[in-house]
Amino acid sequence: MSVPLTLLGLLEQEPRHGYDLKRDYDTFFGRGKPLPYGQVYSTLSRLARDGKVVISEVEAGAGPDRKRYVITDRGATEVDQWLTQPVEPEPHLQTVLFAKVVLALMLDRPAEDYLDTQRRAHLQRMRELTEVKRTGGLVDALLADHGLYHLEADLRWIETTGARLDALRRTVRP
Repeated sequence: MSVPLTLLGLLEQEPRHGYDLKRDYDTFFGRGKPLPYGQVYSTLSRLARDGKVVISEVEAGAGPDRKRYVITDRGATEVDQWLTQPVEPEPHLQTVLFAKVVLALMLDRPAEDYLDTQRRAHLQRMRELTEVKRTGGLVDALLADHGLYHLEADLRWIETTGARLDALRRTVRP
């Protein structure tokens, strides 16, 4: 997740205070990992330094002054470029799952046990995401679907790898 570009996108929608940016980020993009206030304000500071946002007004308050941030043309151009570029397709051919299985085999440890443990962890996470789909709104359901599809692919890989462990063992331990 690109926090700076996401915040710029929210600012393109409408000018906001840092507090409002955090709230909207957490509502739509921060599921399970809310954005710390310090990160919001340090990101806004860098975006202002780089000419991608400006402060349009400052309101005095009980605490620190409240600054309203506005995206600049430069920031809007960057958001547009980001939105039109495809995300690099995953998965990459270097994964932790694969590395653990191969290392377990190389070290003559029970890779089958690792795969079983990983399968249980994936199934538990799938139950959690299914509950999110059942109880949440549309945004939650779409995010849960994305996670579920990835977990399903991992489970297929775990099953296929489990069936090929003997051959893989012979390959990595000649």
